[in-house]
Amino acid sequence: MSKRQYALPHRDSAEPPDDTGCTILHVDMDAFYASASLISRPDLHGRPVIIGGGGNRSVVLSATYEARRFGVTAAIPMARARRLCPQAVVLEPDYRRYAAISEAIMATFLSITDLVEPLSLDEAFLDVAGALRRLSSPTAIATQLRDTIADEQGITASVGVASTKFVAKLASGLAKPDGLVVVPATEVIAFLHQLPVGAMWGVGERTEEALVRLGLKTVADIAHTPVQTLNKVLGEATGSHLHALAWGRDARRVAPLRSEKSIGSNETFAFDADDPAYIHRELLKLSDRTAARARSAGMLGRTVTITVRFADFTTITRSRTLRDHTDVSRDIYAVTRELYDRLGLQRARVRLVGVRLEGLVDADRATVQGRLDEPAHGWRDADRAIDRASARFGAGAVRPGSLLPEPRSATTGRRRDLF
Repeated sequence: MSKRQYALPHRDSAEPPDDTGCTILHVDMDAFYASASLISRPDLHGRPVIIGGGGNRSVVLSATYEARRFGVTAAIPMARARRLCPQAVVLEPDYRRYAAISEAIMATFLSITDLVEPLSLDEAFLDVAGALRRLSSPTAIATQLRDTIADEQGITASVGVASTKFVAKLASGLAKPDGLVVVPATEVIAFLHQLPVGAMWGVGERTEEALVRLGLKTVADIAHTPVQTLNKVLGEATGSHLHALAWGRDARRVAPLRSEKSIGSNETFAFDADDPAYIHRELLKLSDRTAARARSAGMLGRTVTITVRFADFTTITRSRTLRDHTDVSRDIYAVTRELYDRLGLQRARVRLVGVRLEGLVDADRATVQGRLDEPAHGWRDADRAIDRASARFGAGAVRPGSLLPEPRSATTGRRRDLF
């Protein structure tokens, strides 16, 4: 039985589920990266679309549900995705748009409650207990969130409503796509016990294999197995945790202050590159993307790190700590290019480069020092203007000049160097 082959237990009553005490919401955007990419391509709605790099060595970031029916899933190689669904349209990722939409969605969550725990750009837990008097029931709040996201962002969200984080996350998976599922507190055990063990949050392939070897195929089997037996096979922490979850016990609270250790991005080239100008362009793109993600998360970083992987898979990293924290694309790129140039690579064949921003602090609590040569409204304001334009018109609307398609000379037809 797969992780998706489960359903709510049959309910005899035709009345809406009782959401009393179900103050935990798990909100998950539906095929977020694909849905966001299609905002500017409405002609592709209803067609199989894959989001990812154009090269066969890249991997799938996301896919529409039409493409998923052919077996295309996130993280599989693009070459395999093309074989599974050759008729699919492939779109390059639009990271600026994703970051801007995510920021707007998180702002919508925060308009409901301060207790928001982002898990990624496209999903979060909310504790809405403090909003019930103002906004009615958990179900009403979930409906309002879904309507607001659809109206303002043009994408859909699925919501699970329950009394614990564990059950809310399972419920949102059951609600997909574009749905809302409430698991009443009185029905949690019945809901959980009919699930396959692989559906449990935190059970990966190895843990699932270990449980099945014990003859444990459903959550009910785990619940009725002595915890000492589970601890012996899985370890005390995992065994005790799964046994508690199997009985619906999950004391984890929604944690709004989730500290990021670093923010970054990398790019695997479609071919092994040895042209410094080409690699500089990729570093600029990654620096720009990393800075946009930091701004979306409301974070500033002080240490810039680059990763370089060569054709033989040898990998090196270099880093530099700045005087001040930053989220400015221009500053990050200046450091990444300097770090790369200092490597002194002479036509070395490079397979991958990455850029990462570390030493993060909350932007609202940090003092951003202006540069002496920077006007009152400087590069940070320019970056934010680009973020707003990208959210509305797409990533290609405004971008660094060096990332524009290389122009050809009007007289010679040759490409001009943009660096």
